Amino acid sequence: MAVGTQFTRSESTQRYEVFHTNCPAREMVDHVTSRWGIWVLISLQANDLRFFELRESIRGISEKMLSQTLRGLVEDGLIWRRVEPTTPPQVTYGLTEFGRDVGEPLADLFGRITRKLSADLPEFQPRGE
Repeated sequence: MAVGTQFTRSESTQRYEVFHTNCPAREMVDHVTSRWGIWVLISLQANDLRFFELRESIRGISEKMLSQTLRGLVEDGLIWRRVEPTTPPQVTYGLTEFGRDVGEPLADLFGRITRKLSADLPEFQPRGE
């Protein structure tokens, strides 16, 4: 396999040069595998969530980082954003079909890791709680 030809778009003749820093596919992978992107995708697997629910479910994330992460994932078409015209506005996020497709293997990976840890380690003791 030649370098840079790993992935091609089936809809057109455009090729994604995934090892180039300006490749859109590379940017999307960076968003998905960022420190917080993976947790957002896993958190949204079961239910659509409002902003504050996401913030509460992903411990350690700041509002600023959650906003930035959500913005990138929305732009990539992995999650959708709905704003209800209330005071204050209610903003809900959920996975698009593409986001579900990308998120499934991440949730599976997380499940495999937690099963392995559960088998190898005694009961989980959260730090600082």
